[in-house]
Amino acid sequence: MTPDVVMDISREVIWTVVKVSAPLLIISLVVGLIISIFQTITSIQEQTLTFVPKFVAIMLVLIIAGGWMMKSVSELFISIMNQIPTIIK
Repeated sequence: MTPDVVMDISREVIWTVVKVSAPLLIISLVVGLIISIFQTITSIQEQTLTFVPKFVAIMLVLIIAGGWMMKSVSELFISIMNQIPTIIK
């Protein structure tokens, strides 16, 4: 196994992780920002207020994009498994 092969596989894995986690992280960031602005405007200092809206938003994203996420990770796994015979030569 050459360093080039390792770098290619690593790059593919990292890109898939970024691609799959981006929707969850972006929606969590947006919901957190909206709740923070709401808390600032209304002077509510409750620290746990962001938990439920973020949880609901992330669950909705998982329901909507979960199939695509699983497909992306499965394709990566299959691709790596198919490369094993050529890697071990």
